[in-house]
Amino acid sequence: MISPSRLAHGPARDPESAEPPFSAAPVEELLRLISKAARAHQLYLPNNPIYRRAIDNLRAGFAPVWVEVDDLVLTITESEIRWFNTPVAGEAGNKSSDNLAWLFYKDGVRGLTFTKGFEKDEVVKFLGLIQRARKGSPDEDDLVTMLWEADFSFVHYAYVDLLQEGGVGELADGGEVQTVGPGEIQQGTHDAVQESRASGIINMADFDATLYFLDEREIEYLHAELKSEYQKDLRIGVSSVLMDIFESQQDPEIRGEILENIHTLMVYLLTAEHFSGVAYVLREVQTTVGRAVGVTEQHRQQLVQLAEQLSAPEALSQLLQALDETPTPPPEGELAELFDQLRPRALATVFLWLSKTQNERLRPLLQSAAGRLAAANTSELVRLINASELGVATEAVRMAGALKTQAAVTALGKLLSDQHVEMRRIAAQALTEIGSPGAMQALERAIDDSDRDVRVTAVRAMTARAYRPVLGRLENVVKGKRVRDADLTEKMAFFEGYGSLCGEGGIAHLDSMLNGKGFLGRREDSEMRACAAIALGRVGTAKAIDTLRKAATEKDIVVRNAVNRALRGPGSHES
Repeated sequence: MISPSRLAHGPARDPESAEPPFSAAPVEELLRLISKAARAHQLYLPNNPIYRRAIDNLRAGFAPVWVEVDDLVLTITESEIRWFNTPVAGEAGNKSSDNLAWLFYKDGVRGLTFTKGFEKDEVVKFLGLIQRARKGSPDEDDLVTMLWEADFSFVHYAYVDLLQEGGVGELADGGEVQTVGPGEIQQGTHDAVQESRASGIINMADFDATLYFLDEREIEYLHAELKSEYQKDLRIGVSSVLMDIFESQQDPEIRGEILENIHTLMVYLLTAEHFSGVAYVLREVQTTVGRAVGVTEQHRQQLVQLAEQLSAPEALSQLLQALDETPTPPPEGELAELFDQLRPRALATVFLWLSKTQNERLRPLLQSAAGRLAAANTSELVRLINASELGVATEAVRMAGALKTQAAVTALGKLLSDQHVEMRRIAAQALTEIGSPGAMQALERAIDDSDRDVRVTAVRAMTARAYRPVLGRLENVVKGKRVRDADLTEKMAFFEGYGSLCGEGGIAHLDSMLNGKGFLGRREDSEMRACAAIALGRVGTAKAIDTLRKAATEKDIVVRNAVNRALRGPGSHES
């Protein structure tokens, strides 16, 4: 049963069914400010700038509402606060003391009405009631009693009598409480004690300290709340408080002490491998630097240098060494959060560790994190391609290819003249992955490289992208003597490339290799003829198909198989 107490005066309309007279956004924001001010009232003293700012913001939050109405009527359900049946605060299923809806609902309050003027004189007293309700012991008054004692002029409320004498009250879970008379309670207790004594068996009823025990749902709720409380990461909360104090207190001595605490906290978080916490501190530091008023240049530098110090080779190497030795690497998300806050100079150290780490579980995590850092610092990535440390340069080249970094094409092209064969191979592969016209142009000269793998990589890359400017170089190779001394893989790569780009202009030469006869009726060797057949299949025109059919009955099985495969190819027009 809803009992009216100081019921609000206003238009006669049902807030459960009527349409809202204006947007719910100002009301939602107001409830958010009330919740935030309640936390500030609980955490800070009245002379604290954070507390004063929270109260000022709350008072200002009423202004948009009073422009529209003089009374703000709110309905309270088990987990939500509603305005005209529109949820404006709370969360379904949330039965913690942080949820204002549940805080009021569990004590029987079912409705609140704020009237104009509340924000001036009574708002602080109302926040005090919320604090008392959250911290109150079972022996203290409930919220209904507190509201009655407060004797508000601008707050009206409606409530349910949970243990109404002679009737049935409502519980928070929607069940019912049956009223039992004092005589029945005494008689039942007396009978239970006498029964236990007569039987000689101890009865727990003799030792009951209360008539009521928690039911299963209430016990589960308490367990969940305890678990949630123990799982809260207090270190993040400490970080936030330190930043708040630094921002609000302009005394240089206080700020200097806060900076010392932040440095100590950073060391602790790193030691505990709490990398998301370190990332949070570094993010908040940047925000604080831009927002705090009256920060001295010395303090500003100390804040900014936190990320710089962690990005330095000495500090970052120690961190990576610890990660390399740990049997259980951190979650990828935490490591990525940390690397997002590092400075570009950290990239060289990370690449160096990638080149020498033996921890196969750590390597993919480092590669992913390094990729994010490199993508955000392209100029540093390009610079490291020419690093003096071979391990750093190698990883930088691989990363440039993986990220398809167009800005790295020039630097990678220069590496194709490097004296180290392995570096030329990696550079050719990176240019292949980038695949831009500039990358293909840089790869052209790799066709004449002294290393077979570099040549094959370059030819296959330009074939895949139909890079026609390389046709002249391919034709010189196919018609020259060098290709005859190459292995079959290289021969195939060059002939496939030539066939893909030459068009009908190359059919005559390929026909002479496949079907022609030389001096004294001698033919080309089987591998050369097979490669010519594959090239004709790549040409794929009707004339090329006719040329292939001339050799369809070739006795040489290597040539015949190559011809049949070319005729079945996607460009042969054969079904």
